[in-house]
Amino acid sequence: MMDVRAIRNDDDLTWALREIEPYFDHEPEIGTPEAERFDVLTTLIEAYESKHHPIPESDPVELLHYAIEHLGRSQTELADLLGSRSRASEILGRKRGMTLDQIRAVSEAWKIPIAALAKPYPMDSEGAPRRKRTKGKTSAAA
Repeated sequence: MMDVRAIRNDDDLTWALREIEPYFDHEPEIGTPEAERFDVLTTLIEAYESKHHPIPESDPVELLHYAIEHLGRSQTELADLLGSRSRASEILGRKRGMTLDQIRAVSEAWKIPIAALAKPYPMDSEGAPRRKRTKGKTSAAA
């Protein structure tokens, strides 16, 4: 029997995320009990997150801006998670991509699904949407 349980609250979610974390470093072979467990936990996590922590569909940088502007997060908090203020600025400005370790750190701390943060996104040189300051807030340029 698999050691899996329902995810009913954020403590259960944290437990499930910790349980699947080793599978990111050593992906289980398809057809093994570990692969089945990974699939079940991933499905449970996705279902819980989509119901209790819905995030608007957008690219990872826009998700970070959304979290800062609407979910009570800050660029200082992001800098702490990423290792430096300059790194946070580079990522928010689309000058640098996030590493897998940074994605994991933000995902765990801010409860943003890893899959949403790991999506490919345009960098500044690729015509990414520019953000402008208006009335004390940052918004996407039209």
